[in-house]
Amino acid sequence: MTQRTLLSALAVSVTMVTAAPVWAQKVAPAISPIAPILPVNQANNPNEKGQLVNKIVVVVNEDVITSQELNERLRSVEKRLAAQGTALPNRADLQKQLLERMIVDRAQLQLAKENGMRVDDIMLDRAMVRLAEQNKMSIQEFRNQVEREGTSYARFREEVRDDIMMQRIREREVDSKIQVSESEVDNYLAIEAAPGKVPQELSLSHILVLIPENASAEQINQRRLRAEEVAKKLRAGEDFAKLAVTYSDATEGIKGGDIGWREQDRLPQLFIDSLNKIKVGEVTEIVRSPNGFHILKLTGKRDIAKTKADGTVVQQTHVRHILIKPSQIVTAAEARRKLIELKQRLDNKAATFEELAKLFSNDATASKGGDLGWIYPGDTVPEFEQAMNKLAINEVSEPVESSFGLHLIQVTERKADDVSKERQRLVARQAVRDRKADEALQDWLRQLRDRAYVEFRLDDN
Repeated sequence: MTQRTLLSALAVSVTMVTAAPVWAQKVAPAISPIAPILPVNQANNPNEKGQLVNKIVVVVNEDVITSQELNERLRSVEKRLAAQGTALPNRADLQKQLLERMIVDRAQLQLAKENGMRVDDIMLDRAMVRLAEQNKMSIQEFRNQVEREGTSYARFREEVRDDIMMQRIREREVDSKIQVSESEVDNYLAIEAAPGKVPQELSLSHILVLIPENASAEQINQRRLRAEEVAKKLRAGEDFAKLAVTYSDATEGIKGGDIGWREQDRLPQLFIDSLNKIKVGEVTEIVRSPNGFHILKLTGKRDIAKTKADGTVVQQTHVRHILIKPSQIVTAAEARRKLIELKQRLDNKAATFEELAKLFSNDATASKGGDLGWIYPGDTVPEFEQAMNKLAINEVSEPVESSFGLHLIQVTERKADDVSKERQRLVARQAVRDRKADEALQDWLRQLRDRAYVEFRLDDN
């Protein structure tokens, strides 16, 4: 893990799961619509009416999606949409969208497992505690609420485990590969410094009609016509959320297209240009990007207070770490045991932190003795920062688990200082990266879906 990767990483925060109740949901991404799906099937003996069996609906590479899985997920999504007041689309349309999301989920999970990614029960338990804390509940209250919403807590846990796995593979395959040039940073800072500029956050909903990878002119035209159909329905007064569930290929489509509040400066410029032409409550014209056709609804706007970078005093921490990443060969438990052993060696002064980091750390900082340099509040994932802030100078932490793996952390210095120009550029770089992130993710998901072996077995059902 490079310093840049750690500093720009987001916390593993599983806030939404498809099968979850309305206050704790995350929805799998969508790519393209497919033929209608049929319900759970009757048993092989047609005379035994009412008896249900679990049959294969789709084969995804070496995995399968069953009719039971599909119907359970469908019931959960319908319940959630009803709870949030979204008009339900035609059930066949909802099934098409939902199954496509499940296909892409499976492809991501398979890739994660092929790359040795695992989420053990200890990490999962901690994720569940964080979810409970985010919802201001104890873990038992959280469990009770999940079950009151009609979801098995065991199934919910597995959904969370899958979500963490998908987040990890996206960090590796997408986030870490986004490139930001110095000229892009310069342009961002110049715009930010413009006189009278007031930073704003926008509340948005989004519909995406995705264009397949290497699409022909005919395919592009078909997708454009689909987007125009959506735009026509919106002009006729149809509900945006319902149309998003029915038509959108974006990650947030299945929850009505809502993407929440976003800092305006971190949105793609083509979105900003279209949004600047409309008022709150209105929708944009169709926006074309390399990935597809977008329609945005502006649901809210507010100014945000930002302290100027010059003259702001913050605490910086000089920190280093030893990271061991769980893999197919090394389990999380083994990684933890190894770090405990290394800490004992440090406590006994049998070796220096720098020496052990060079020998055992699994990221690019190993060659520098684990040195991550000076970091600011918010630069690291919460688990890392919380443990770091509790350490005295030169104290070594117990093993700390994060989305990257397990760490030993040592703070070497602290200082209070003005935010530097280097820091301004780091913030600007992250903002430009955020602008690129959504489109990069959609492009990667599209490629993953297009390259997967998918066999529909609807005729057998």
